[in-house]
Amino acid sequence: MPHGDHHPAPTAGAPGQAAALREAEDSCLRRGAQLTPLRRRVLEMVLEAGQPVGAYALLDRLRAERPGAAPPTVYRALDFLMAQGLIHRIERLNAFLPCMEAPHGHEHDHPHQFLICGKCGRTAELSDNSVTQAVTAAARAAGFSPLRATVEVEGTCGDCTRG
Repeated sequence: MPHGDHHPAPTAGAPGQAAALREAEDSCLRRGAQLTPLRRRVLEMVLEAGQPVGAYALLDRLRAERPGAAPPTVYRALDFLMAQGLIHRIERLNAFLPCMEAPHGHEHDHPHQFLICGKCGRTAELSDNSVTQAVTAAARAAGFSPLRATVEVEGTCGDCTRG
C-alpha cells in the first residue's frame, strides 16, 4: 500500500516467531533492558495468539505454567514490552498484539493505526505517516498540542466482506 503497510498478526507457530524473539532480546540488550524469562514468555504468548489477546487470557495461560502468577505479574511484563516497543495495546479491545514494526530499529513512537474487524476480531496494524500528520494538524488547528495518537478504526475486513 502506498501510504502504509498492512501487517496481519502472526499465527501460532509462525516460522518467524523464534527470530522475532531473538530480535526482541537483542533490541532490549541494545537499550540496556533485560528481556527476562517471564517477559519473554509473555511476549511469546502474545505472538502465538495470532490476534489481540487480553491480559487475563495471558494470565490464564501463564498460570498453567506458573501456578502462583498474579495479575500484576502479567501487567508488569506487558508494560515493559510496550515500553520497549515490542507490543501495542488496542484500547477498544483492551487487548495486546505484537508490533509488526518491532524490533527492527524503529522508535516505539512510530505512527500506528489499527483496523479492527467487528465480525471476526482480526486486527491489522498500519503505519501511515499521512494519517498521523492529519490528526496532528487537526489537533493543532484546535489549539491542542498532541504528544502521540493511536487511531483505531472499526469495520469489516476483506475476508468477512467477501464471505
